[in-house]
Amino acid sequence: MFPKKLTKQVICDYDNPIVETKAGKLRGVIVDGTYIFRGIKYADAERFQMPKPVASWDGIKDAIMFGPVCMEIQTDIAHDAYNVPHFYFPQDENCQYLNVWTQSINDTNRKKPVMVWIHGGGFATGSSVELYAYDGEELSVFGDVVVVSLNHRLNVLGFLDVSGYGDEYKYSGNVGMADIVEALKWIKENISKFGGDPDNVTIMGQSGGGGKVAALLQIPAADGLFHKAVIQSGVTAGGRLVKQEDAKEYADLVVEALGLTKETFKDNIASIPYFKLARATQEASAKLAEKGKSVGWAPVYDDDYYKGTATITGFREETKKIPMMVGSLLGEFSNNFIFEPAPGSKNSWSEELKQKLFKEKFGDKADEIVAAFKKAYPDKNTADVLFVDQTFRKGVLEYVAKRVEAGCADIYEWMFNLECPLNDGTLAWHNAEEAYMFHNAEYLEASYIPGVSEWLQDVMTGAWVSFARYGDPNKARNLPLWTPAKPGRHDVMIFDRKVGMVTDHDKELMEALPTVNGFGFKLGNRGGDGKPRLGGGPRQST
Repeated sequence: MFPKKLTKQVICDYDNPIVETKAGKLRGVIVDGTYIFRGIKYADAERFQMPKPVASWDGIKDAIMFGPVCMEIQTDIAHDAYNVPHFYFPQDENCQYLNVWTQSINDTNRKKPVMVWIHGGGFATGSSVELYAYDGEELSVFGDVVVVSLNHRLNVLGFLDVSGYGDEYKYSGNVGMADIVEALKWIKENISKFGGDPDNVTIMGQSGGGGKVAALLQIPAADGLFHKAVIQSGVTAGGRLVKQEDAKEYADLVVEALGLTKETFKDNIASIPYFKLARATQEASAKLAEKGKSVGWAPVYDDDYYKGTATITGFREETKKIPMMVGSLLGEFSNNFIFEPAPGSKNSWSEELKQKLFKEKFGDKADEIVAAFKKAYPDKNTADVLFVDQTFRKGVLEYVAKRVEAGCADIYEWMFNLECPLNDGTLAWHNAEEAYMFHNAEYLEASYIPGVSEWLQDVMTGAWVSFARYGDPNKARNLPLWTPAKPGRHDVMIFDRKVGMVTDHDKELMEALPTVNGFGFKLGNRGGDGKPRLGGGPRQST
């Protein structure tokens, strides 16, 4: 990554900057004119129990350092740590912290749009500070918006359903989502002191964060706490629904793996070391797999706190009025950074080699699929068809179509297709768009393209900010007309070296490509270590 600046003007003293929240006063820092408050505690909670607002305090608390992130069993370096630069931060179960970037404080009349970032990592890993791209300073400056990011409980701490072990654990399978709801409540009550408009809040998330955005739309407790939503690579075809009966069976297997009974588990529930608990979930997952079942980490469908995956259980009437932006990337997990069917750069392969690879992957459908790819992407190398993502793209197609059919508010569909220079040309990978909509693209060395990155981040950040401000991305400068999806067709804004809208451009390609389960990739010699991971999938990539 590139340093943002060699020098910064930083102000932090006993009197400045200070904001008084509902619970008490906070001191942040001023960095080149941006007010930054880090590590604000928004809630507290006992293990497996619902969060509660923090107690009030006297005096002034410092909010100048990021707060601890949620515990997770992964301790190794992520496989994508170079092309998606990571930070690793101290972990603690007591992880309910949020961060704020803003251009003004203590003026409740400013009423700036609030853009709330919900991190990726599935529902198992990640944090508000894990990725370099998540830094909200540039987005706040460029868009004159208030940016908020947050941590919440994950994996076994946030989504193990032990509701059968006591009334206090009734919503234990969803306390990770309840943390996010509590953060949104904090924003509703306090963000005006940071120059934000509590009645103009946009929730945004990528990958698992996008899944969390989709889930928030299905949680009645979140109603009225946000007004627009952005899902980035966060919905998959067919959806995923964790039924409560399966989640409870899984919890019983975890208790069994711990060598405890129902009574002794409840007696010791707060004192079981996290890593012992997490390892027990791995044993339980293996036992469940023997029965042909899989639960993993996700909100638990109890038809009470969480109303289930919208594409399966239906879109709630209360959130049909929410405008949305939904999209994915051309390569995602299937890109040629981690999938290597042949040596060397894909852009140097001979036509003979490409034809051989097409036949190996697609068999008798090779000619049909390659022709459909050429029609969808006439300016791309045909080798790219080997790496085209289906998982998230087909998920977007399904989600958008069903939301339109349900008569919901405008939904804007997009794809990020910019080829990055890594390995002499690599398809847009999972996470690659984040730096562009956060206006941080010029600082990531693996994907930086001189002139192009600066221009495209202006266009994309402008579109995201316009959507946050107006519910319509079309107010952004230098953005071609972007029409929302309509019944029976998909109008898609393509972000690449050229930006423009296409209609049903990859319909034939998606229909021709064989359906894959999961993420549809295998790791090459640039990939991960092959170790099993809590929650499944590569770290921070799900």
